[in-house]
Amino acid sequence: MTNMPNAAADTFDRSCAHWSEDGRREMEHFYAVASVDYDYLAKARDWHQWLSDKAQAAGPRPLRLLDVACGSGKFPVALNRHGGVTGDHLADIEYALLDPSRFSINEARAALQKPFVPADEYEVTLQELDCPEDAFDIAWATHALYAMAPGDLEEGLGRLIKACAGEIFIAHAFADGHYIQFQRLFLDGFERGDETPYSSAEDLIRALDAIGARYEIAELTYQNGAPAERRDVIEGYLQRCIFDDTVSLEAMEASDTLAPYLASCQKGGQWEFTQHVAMISINP
Repeated sequence: MTNMPNAAADTFDRSCAHWSEDGRREMEHFYAVASVDYDYLAKARDWHQWLSDKAQAAGPRPLRLLDVACGSGKFPVALNRHGGVTGDHLADIEYALLDPSRFSINEARAALQKPFVPADEYEVTLQELDCPEDAFDIAWATHALYAMAPGDLEEGLGRLIKACAGEIFIAHAFADGHYIQFQRLFLDGFERGDETPYSSAEDLIRALDAIGARYEIAELTYQNGAPAERRDVIEGYLQRCIFDDTVSLEAMEASDTLAPYLASCQKGGQWEFTQHVAMISINP
């Protein structure tokens, strides 16, 4: 068991603590299931053409991109592998990394391959971002903003829009998707109602409306999971979903609130978690 903060720590603090070397084993179990999230996003649009168009608009200088809450760099890796985004046909892209965790920035930087070239680093939260206006041509935040409290979204998104001259892409789960639904059931089942729930796509949309942003939304639905016998992987995945490794899978299955949901996620010898994702394109 890793040395994580106690259950009394709030959502954001637990999130930051789990993005650390102590949390690596749990992180690996999480991504054994969750890497599929990024594979689906990489196949959801023609990213090679999208980046080509953005680079052409930027002119002779390199395209400047900001990755918000970069995590361990799974999205650019998925783009390299599944999105046709390689250095063979795309010019270098200056890839800035923003995350409150130094561990995450280091992990993401090490994962980058051309055309993505490591550039500036911002070891801050999005709502603390301090950079020149229009410092970046494009930005993305992929499954990245869950631990930002709903009350902070307007400030954070406003700063992001100010920092980015062009399109911003956000992928985030709706309230009926696994990530949001599971965390809220967990907080209810384990009597943690004083903890901050994850922000949902609906929360992001309300914040964008409040600040007068222009955006479009597409939806993506799919399942990720693992074989039923890989309970160690499922336990690590679910613990990471709530940033708490002190609650075992057995304890979750014994919860009157969580048990029906977890039972519904087991089908034909597989664990399957339904993801319902908003793909939000914010335009200047």
